[in-house]
Amino acid sequence: MKILAAIKREERKLEKQVAKLQRELDGVRAAARSLGHSVVGVKKRVLSEAGRAKIAKAAKKRWAKVRAEAKKALK
Repeated sequence: MKILAAIKREERKLEKQVAKLQRELDGVRAAARSLGHSVVGVKKRVLSEAGRAKIAKAAKKRWAKVRAEAKKALK
């Protein structure tokens, strides 16, 4: 019988902890909503292959310019 009573006490204790955490989570969600952001369902931006290629090409062009200027500075 003592084991059953101990289990029931532990169950009540854990239920209180769950309720407390749920209230905290609700508060965080409310704060996020008030700031205009959704806590869940944030969509990740997707970049097309063509867009990614354009960015890579531009980056390579910028670095080539930097290297060329550095090479001139060493001469």
